Amino acid sequence: MFQELSEKFEGIFQQLKGHGKISEKHLDETMRDVRRVLLEADVNFKVARQFIDEIKSKALGANVVQSITPAQQIIKIVNEELTSLMGGVQVPLKTVHVPPAVIMVIGLQGAGKTTFCGKLALHLKKQGKSPLLIGADLQRPAAVEQLRIIGELTQVDFYSDLKSTPVQVCKNGFSLARKDGRDVLIVDTAGRLHIDDELMDELISIKTVLNPHDILFVADGMTGQDAVIAAKAFLDNIDFSGLVLTKMDGDARGGAALSIKAVTGRPIQFISTGEKFESLEKFHPDRMASRILGMGDIVSLVEKAQDAVDLKKAKELEKKLRRAEFTFEDFFEQLQQLKKMGPLSQIIGMIPGINSKAMKDVSVDDNALVSVEAIINSMTLEERRQPRIINGSRRLRIARGSGTSVQEINRLLKQFFSMQKMMKKFNRKGMHGRNMQFPF
Repeated sequence: MFQELSEKFEGIFQQLKGHGKISEKHLDETMRDVRRVLLEADVNFKVARQFIDEIKSKALGANVVQSITPAQQIIKIVNEELTSLMGGVQVPLKTVHVPPAVIMVIGLQGAGKTTFCGKLALHLKKQGKSPLLIGADLQRPAAVEQLRIIGELTQVDFYSDLKSTPVQVCKNGFSLARKDGRDVLIVDTAGRLHIDDELMDELISIKTVLNPHDILFVADGMTGQDAVIAAKAFLDNIDFSGLVLTKMDGDARGGAALSIKAVTGRPIQFISTGEKFESLEKFHPDRMASRILGMGDIVSLVEKAQDAVDLKKAKELEKKLRRAEFTFEDFFEQLQQLKKMGPLSQIIGMIPGINSKAMKDVSVDDNALVSVEAIINSMTLEERRQPRIINGSRRLRIARGSGTSVQEINRLLKQFFSMQKMMKKFNRKGMHGRNMQFPF
């Protein structure tokens, strides 16, 4: 996420670190570079100018703390201003005393609005809520069918009626939600390729009938200033409460994330970071600023791990590791939990100290995990539990069944046995002795 932007910021700050003292001239040169980077990232030029002015004002008036260098002081100020630019704090959805909470989702066609509805429903379901999806985009039967399928895949109930009107569908959906004791009503409204009076009239009618607690505008994070312009146009017609940025796992330059809050005055509440329904994150401006500046995001990483890891299984696994009884069955379970956390490149990018420049030279192949999973799936139960029985003929059968080669099977087995050997050594010297030595 924002890899190109992060690399450019790192380059700028690397030049600053070479100076023991930073003059006003150095600061002007640095801010010129920062401004260029922001404009190249498609940040609104007025927002970029104001951002630079704020940094210069604070940097020139700051007392340099003795324990840090002037360069670190400027990086600190940039980090604070980036955080402020994107909203400062995470803004949650509104809570209601009398359910259901109504969330109206709006946006242009193609921004990922319908998919976001499903992701949000699953996100709330994991929090113990009982959401109901409403398909009110009757202009496109395909959108209603898509939402119905998403409901099935996420195991969230769905309601729509193609023979009715969008307003009536919303009325019926609300009555159904209240009757069934639902906590949340998520309404997928119509989208267009462009903004027109007919679309706005329909959205205003739905808003009047439902009186939603939250209205979320979904913007394509890859479109930069186009997303900001569309958000402003929607805001002028229908006042929404929050923003969602989708497709943030792609080649998003960052312009939308850095501009949209300043232009609309509305907070970014969620970002979508992948195609899977689990790839939805609450938007934390401070964490995003840290990611952009190459400082990692350990808090989000821990939260992802907490959501993905089964603590009971983790404790059982720890006991097996101590006894060196780790099998391919256990390894397979760990793969499933790792996959829930998202793409490896995203996970590694959240680790503090691993900057984008270092990551550029490292090939993170998520398909490698797919191959490993296919290999393990092609093993018999006995082979998973006792890998040492996998001889030449078994390796050939596993290779054919998994669509891989015998060499790949050999490499995986070698790595697995090395790991077992390491754990035995760890238990022998690390757990019961003072001088633990790892075999690498």
